[in-house]
Order: sequence, then structure tokens, then C-alpha cells
Amino acid sequence: MVPDINYLAVLLALIASMVVGFVYYHPAVLGRRWMELVGHTDETVEGGSPFVYPVVAVCSFLTAWALAGATFLAHNFYGGSFLVSALVTGWILWLSFTVARMLVHDVFDTRSLKITGLSALNEFITITVMALIIGLWPPAGL
Repeated sequence: MVPDINYLAVLLALIASMVVGFVYYHPAVLGRRWMELVGHTDETVEGGSPFVYPVVAVCSFLTAWALAGATFLAHNFYGGSFLVSALVTGWILWLSFTVARMLVHDVFDTRSLKITGLSALNEFITITVMALIIGLWPPAGL
């Protein structure tokens, strides 16, 4: 079975994930705290690589696309609400892949695990917003 994906919802989820990141990491929100934890200064974050946002956009697209496909498969298997399928699938994938892998990586880092918590919270918000968009705009025919 090939998952049926609403690519407009995937595109909107990609855009929403970028907005979440811009707000979350804004210095007035949690950006200043993140900079302190990772050792950045205003000078070190200025004028970064021109590839940062294209890479973020591609990765956000891949995440939204995989979430849409996994949601379709979960919904076909379990039935029920497509929105609930999207949220539960997103949260399971967030916990089992994102947080678990971040934690495995970060326990070997000499920096504080507060960075892990800060990053995991951003990812939770991002995945939840993506799942809401994908869940509210299922593929045609569902």
C-alpha cells in the first residue's frame, strides 16, 4: 500500500515548522537561553552559512512528508479520526525517534542536558503543529 499524501498539507506543515522555529529561537523567547547553553554569542550567530535555511526547509519537508505517510498508514490500520491518528503518530515518532536519539547523542556531550530539553520541547511543538495541519487536511477520499 502506498500512502496517499496531501502535499498541500505537507507544504503548510513545512512553513509552519519554520515559523515555530523562528518564534521559539527568537532571542526574546528562548533563543537567548539556547545561545547561552551552546556557547554562542551575538557575533557567532550572525552571518551564518547560506545553506542553513535550505537545509532546514528540506529537513522539515522530509519530516512532514514522513509524518503524513505514517499517519495515513496508522489511520488505515487503526481507523478512527485522521486528526487523532496524526497527533498520536507524531507524538510516538517524536518520543521514539527524535527524543530517544537526541538523548543518546547528548549523554556523551559535555554540555548540559538542558540543551536536550530545550531542543526536545521545540521538536514537540513543531511535530504537534505539523500533525495538526496534516490531521486537519487529510488526503482526498478520507
